[in-house]
Amino acid sequence: MEYLHWKEERMTDDSAESICRMYDNGFVFTRLDKGMMHQTRSVRIDLSKFEISSENRRIMRKGEEIMMDKHTIPFMKYDWNIGKLAKDFYDKKAGGAFSANKIKELITTPHNFNNLFSFSNLGFAICYENSHMLHYCYPFYDLEKSVKDMGLIMMTKSIAKAQMEGKKYVYVGSLQRPTDTYKLQFSGIEWFDEKGWSDDIEKVKIILNEGK
Repeated sequence: MEYLHWKEERMTDDSAESICRMYDNGFVFTRLDKGMMHQTRSVRIDLSKFEISSENRRIMRKGEEIMMDKHTIPFMKYDWNIGKLAKDFYDKKAGGAFSANKIKELITTPHNFNNLFSFSNLGFAICYENSHMLHYCYPFYDLEKSVKDMGLIMMTKSIAKAQMEGKKYVYVGSLQRPTDTYKLQFSGIEWFDEKGWSDDIEKVKIILNEGK
């Protein structure tokens, strides 16, 4: 599958300040190669404007038994079950977008992502974060054993945790397909329109519905 991007750049300065500057300009880290970034229709949450809604609370209640932990990448306790879990998830959800070997590479070697979030060992997300921002990326979970709305539970817990830690932004991927509109349910949402950041949610819904 070809993912929407307008520009491609390779980061050579891996300081938090430089990375934040690139993210502010619509770039996000990719899984392609170390330092490789794409400018895309990135979507982020301004945590100074984020407030837990009644729907967010409902999701959090459904996942109150699910414990969230962080592990540094390279993750030394990797085993083949994590790779299989990811492959099975992406085979069903995204037509085989990930191989088990690629997941192993991202989790066990120095790459663009520095933290693995785990959720009661039923779900995981591969992330980049620093003191200023979190890029919540590549989530996967057990489709048979997880509770309903597991994906939203994981994302909502991660956003709330980042706000509690005093971060400014949470980046939650990009807007490319009509099914991506679930990312727009959080308060404080902004999206990158190739020139700058916009909070016009109705405009981007039209763009997605038109397949642009």
